[in-house]
Amino acid sequence: MAGIIATDEGFQVEAELLGEEFDLPPEEIAERMRDGRITSRCEKGEGADAGRWRLTFFHAGRALRLTLGADFQILSRASFDAPRQRRAH
Repeated sequence: MAGIIATDEGFQVEAELLGEEFDLPPEEIAERMRDGRITSRCEKGEGADAGRWRLTFFHAGRALRLTLGADFQILSRASFDAPRQRRAH
């Protein structure tokens, strides 16, 4: 399985992992993240979930959610529909 590395700025996820989920060649991942077509959210566990992290990536109405343990290994992986919400004016 593709690797995840913790850095001072957050996490680095190998492009192959995202490309596999979103049916994209790995070389397109960075470009789509830079231009906002792929977005992400990082959440740090608290209470009973302390020591865990949840990384969620969004692209074209789909989401990939990775739950990481304290050692940054993937504990669970889920993909689901995630239609974009329209913003209120």
